[in-house]
Amino acid sequence: MNKNGPVILIEDDADDQFLFEQVFRKLNYPNQVRYFPDGQEALDYLLSTTELPFLILSDINMPRLNGIELREKLHRDAALQLKCIPYLFFSTAASQEMVINAYSLSVQVFFIKQTSLDELEKSIYFIMEYWKRCAAPNSF
Repeated sequence: MNKNGPVILIEDDADDQFLFEQVFRKLNYPNQVRYFPDGQEALDYLLSTTELPFLILSDINMPRLNGIELREKLHRDAALQLKCIPYLFFSTAASQEMVINAYSLSVQVFFIKQTSLDELEKSIYFIMEYWKRCAAPNSF
């Protein structure tokens, strides 16, 4: 885990992207935020970059390659597993089955998207602070 690496945000909804952008700008973390509209574009980036991301924040319901499918592909890739990139879901739709599927793929957290900017800001702050304090096998 690279605590100074970019945050990967996979979100197909332009309004939600805008809200995340506002929150990250306000919180002023030094990490760049890289936006991807679907899982396939994020996968292509993760497979081709030498950059080590800090976190992946992913929606579930997206075109082309949804969040669960993307997580499955990342979970099976040995080289990406060694990068120890925390994978977190943010979704408006949540069911017990979705949450079980997510955790069975070793997703670290499943958040339901907040409806207010203040609540989203609190969640992002908590996430960033939590993961910046964590140690990963490749942190040493």
